[in-house]
Amino acid sequence: MTSTSTPPGLARFNELEEHAALAVLHEACASTAWARHLLAARPYATPEALYSASDAVMAELGAADLAEAMAGHPPIGRPRPGDPTSAREQSGMAGAADALKAEMLELNLAYQERFGHVFLICATGRTGEEMRDAVKERIGNPPEQEREIVRTELGRINRIRLGRLVEAD
Repeated sequence: MTSTSTPPGLARFNELEEHAALAVLHEACASTAWARHLLAARPYATPEALYSASDAVMAELGAADLAEAMAGHPPIGRPRPGDPTSAREQSGMAGAADALKAEMLELNLAYQERFGHVFLICATGRTGEEMRDAVKERIGNPPEQEREIVRTELGRINRIRLGRLVEAD
């Protein structure tokens, strides 16, 4: 039985069959380990309990699990066709000038060559210029430092996506 203060989306998530809940979590984050850990900890009494669990699991993910999570994200400026989530999250690049889009493509490629994965940033609410400036700043980071920044950014993205899930009517 769920409390009347439990948001409808969280109540529905808590009640989903395992395979359906796993699919919903996989839409939020492509890491199978992250999704399985969150699934195993159901039911969640509050959204904050879910967010805290997500943060705790994210902090413990190994390199392979982080790589799996990053693989679920398209490059900044190139959201997947038909994917409203990445298009919404990257909307700051949608209206960017062609020159900025071209620069971002070059920076994405340079970043990917250096680190072996897409440049990942919580793009929600950021302008194209802010994202460009962030990749320019981060491309010189040592790989270990960049991996921890990516972990933090993934955690932010996951919280936003989980928030949409639990607050859904």
